Amino acid sequence: MYQWSWSAAFNLPHLVEAAGAVYVASWTTFHVRQLARSISEAFQKKGFSFIEVISPCPTLYQRGNKMGDGLDTMKYYKEKSKVRNGAPTSEVGLRLNGEIAVGKFVDRDRLDYQSMMRAQYVEALGERYIEEPEMEGVCG
Repeated sequence: MYQWSWSAAFNLPHLVEAAGAVYVASWTTFHVRQLARSISEAFQKKGFSFIEVISPCPTLYQRGNKMGDGLDTMKYYKEKSKVRNGAPTSEVGLRLNGEIAVGKFVDRDRLDYQSMMRAQYVEALGERYIEEPEMEGVCG
C-alpha cells in the first residue's frame, strides 16, 4: 500500500532563488505552451536558470494510490493550477491537495560567475591582472 510522504516538501523555486538563480519558473505538464516559452527564455539568460516541471506518475504512484490515470491528472492540474507570475517564491511551494502555483517567478539580470570572478581579480590585483581570452561554453 502506498502513502503520502509526511515530510515537509522542498519549496524548490524558493531554494533555487536563494541559491542565486536568475530565472525561476514552475509549470505542470498541462501547461505545454507556457513551459516551452519558459525553456526558451531560460536559455537566453546568463547564469543559473531553473524550471520546475510538475508531471504525473500514473504507472506507480497514482495506480498504487487509486488516483486514476494520466488524463485524470491533467484534469486535476487544470483545476488546481493558478498562474501567479511574479509571486514571491516563498509562497509557491507545493502543498498536499492545495493550489498549484505556476508561472514565472524570477526573471532578473545578474552578472554570470565568470564576469563576477573577473571583476574580483581586477579589484584585487589591479594592473597585475592579465585577462585570459574568454572561453565559449555551452551555457553562455
